[in-house]
Amino acid sequence: MPDIDERLDEDVGEDVDTERPWIVLVWNDPINLMSYVAFVFRKLFGYSRQKADKLMLDVHHKGRAVVSSGTREKAEMDVFRLHEHGLWATMQQDD
Repeated sequence: MPDIDERLDEDVGEDVDTERPWIVLVWNDPINLMSYVAFVFRKLFGYSRQKADKLMLDVHHKGRAVVSSGTREKAEMDVFRLHEHGLWATMQQDD
């Protein structure tokens, strides 16, 4: 039987690569106006009107847009803030 240290070193089946950044996705929804979505992007991320409008149009036409990326903690905070503003947002590790 392996000793305790060998068992702790075994792979526990998690497939989380700490080197890859996390991305935050905003999804299209039937509730929020396009102008409001662009406003939230400008307010939360400091994006220019042009960048916020492009991301909003991606959400509207493609169903989603990547609005931020970074560490897991930053992505969690961005998703939380987007939820506070009523937007549908998720996070995942970048491919």
